[in-house]
Amino acid sequence: MTTHNVNGKVVLIAGGGKNLGGLLSRNLAAKGSKLVIHYNSESTKAEAEETLAAVLSLGAEAILVQADLIKVENVTKLFDAAVDRFGGIDIAINTVGKVLKKPFIDTTEAEYDSMSDINSKVAYFFIQEAGKKLNDNGKICTIVTSLLAAYTGLYSTYEGMKAPVEHFTRAASKEFGNRGISVTAVAPGPMDTPFFYGQESDDAVAYHKSASALGGLTDIKDIAPLVEFLVTDGWWITGQTIFANGGYTTR
Repeated sequence: MTTHNVNGKVVLIAGGGKNLGGLLSRNLAAKGSKLVIHYNSESTKAEAEETLAAVLSLGAEAILVQADLIKVENVTKLFDAAVDRFGGIDIAINTVGKVLKKPFIDTTEAEYDSMSDINSKVAYFFIQEAGKKLNDNGKICTIVTSLLAAYTGLYSTYEGMKAPVEHFTRAASKEFGNRGISVTAVAPGPMDTPFFYGQESDDAVAYHKSASALGGLTDIKDIAPLVEFLVTDGWWITGQTIFANGGYTTR
């Protein structure tokens, strides 16, 4: 058994300052969680500070932590900051990712390394640190992509570097399960955020909107409740990747 109420729970969100992470920060703050909101760099600081202000206005306790999580020592420092401030961590959510749309034959070694670092390495060591630092009966959730079930070109490094997270999730769930810790991944369809539009032409946007059975791009408001469910009442789901995309891809 585990406690399903997030009131008073400490939640650490990587990439928690904007887009889906920002919405999760606000939603969980409204339900009484204590927040550790991570943002990557100066370029995302303003949005993270807006999220922090919104969270504080809801009466929640929260801190903002800047860190480049490609460096493993910064992942450790992020979790340590949470423990130092709140005494422990109950829920760890990783929304960090980077998309690259490029032909296979044009992808450079530097691009490959960057995509691997952000989408695979960060995810691995985030889960590892959560396994070390989370309280018993804690929850871990990573955002991946529905492209893991797609038959498509041009996203080889994005879907390829997110794919290992499914295996990390399974392995971690098996190893951490004896402490009551559930580990999941959520695979949204293309989300209607700036993260998506930077890579896509108008024609491609139109295609992505038409490709889901239920119509349109994935709204972060439809993903946040699923993540919140998995880290509360849905804790019995573990080692799984949940595809939530309006019928954009299936398995």
